[in-house]
Amino acid sequence: LPSDLAGCTECSERHEPVLDSFDLEGVAAKIKSGEVKNIVVLAGAGISVSAGIPDFRTPGTGLYDNLAKYNLPEPTAVFDINYFKENPAPFFQLAKELFPGQYNPTPTHLFIRLLHDKGLLRRCFTQNIDSLETQAGVPKDKVVAAHGNFDTATCIATGEPVPMEEVREAIMGGDSEGWKRLRDRHGGLVKPDIVFFGEKLPDRFYRLAGFPPYNDDSDDLSRCDLLVVMGTSLVVQPFASLVDRVPAACPRLLINRDKVGRGSPLAALMGLPGGGLRYDEEDNYRDALFLGSCDEGVRRLAGLLGWGPDLDALVAAHGALPAAA
Repeated sequence: LPSDLAGCTECSERHEPVLDSFDLEGVAAKIKSGEVKNIVVLAGAGISVSAGIPDFRTPGTGLYDNLAKYNLPEPTAVFDINYFKENPAPFFQLAKELFPGQYNPTPTHLFIRLLHDKGLLRRCFTQNIDSLETQAGVPKDKVVAAHGNFDTATCIATGEPVPMEEVREAIMGGDSEGWKRLRDRHGGLVKPDIVFFGEKLPDRFYRLAGFPPYNDDSDDLSRCDLLVVMGTSLVVQPFASLVDRVPAACPRLLINRDKVGRGSPLAALMGLPGGGLRYDEEDNYRDALFLGSCDEGVRRLAGLLGWGPDLDALVAAHGALPAAA
């Protein structure tokens, strides 16, 4: 098979188990064995919930369920590029609630930092726009902000970059007209470089994930020897497909409140991309599952690795909420 399908062959081949057990204990034993040197993390909004930032899709408390005050035609319109061009005001109102600097990194962000400190983190691919990974101390070059973030901004009419401090003042100022002043000053609407529906993801995402034309086996996922998936619904593409882009022998750990990422039965039967996570399948040989909060999961994993004091120290230094015992 081509390299970009290498992770999807378990459906048509039998494999010996690559973990002693399909749980945190099994993953900890694999790491402690010294066989794991290139961990890739896939992170979603669930890792930021304990910081006070709502996720998107949880019924009742998720962001999409609490946007009625913006009078949107549908909740996702706030991140739709065509709607933004017609009516940018709701996004700028929401951006004031989400803008970085108002939240502290969670124990989960700090666990990702700890993976880096231990020399084991190859990359963190994040769906989040809050930049809490870098605030936790993960170097920027180790983070792929798949959906962009508030680090930079661009005038969508001219394509020219706009100083982020100007954008911050417009968003966080005391009135609701800041976006208009930005527009008038720069000759068009200004938007933080967050990927909206209808926009292409950053080239760096496609390159480091190994999508064509970059699938030359030098990407992060082809070299990954442990995939850790945390706090994501795994429904937004192409991010969700990353679970199928690691080698067939690469163990995968899901830390999440809900079971997600299970693939299409038809795709699995045909051995096509979309095989998904197989923690519930009889032929599972590599997928571990922890159901619960991300903070609880990383605390338990850190404890099993003997890293509990290291994580505690980072939590104390960053003012994060204590991880659940």
